[in-house]
Amino acid sequence: MKKIYDKEFKIQTIQMIKNEGKTVTQVARELGISGNTLYRWMAEFQQDGKQAFPGSGQLKPEDQASRDLQKRIRDLEEENEILKKAMHYFAKDRR
Repeated sequence: MKKIYDKEFKIQTIQMIKNEGKTVTQVARELGISGNTLYRWMAEFQQDGKQAFPGSGQLKPEDQASRDLQKRIRDLEEENEILKKAMHYFAKDRR
């Protein structure tokens, strides 16, 4: 079973490595976590800072904005199709 670590734990682990001068291997051994996992956490934290590790079902703000815009586009395209069909329906009525 895959162990799930929360955002706070990940940040504290990264700070152990950065602030206490411990090696990734040493911290990995102490916590029973893969060294590769810790390197991935560190890279993600370095790239995204406090926005890293958004959690299950959560998105980074820029990803959420992108998803919201894509939904808005789909909604507008659907509305456009409905209006086109209505226009054709009423155009037939006038003949």
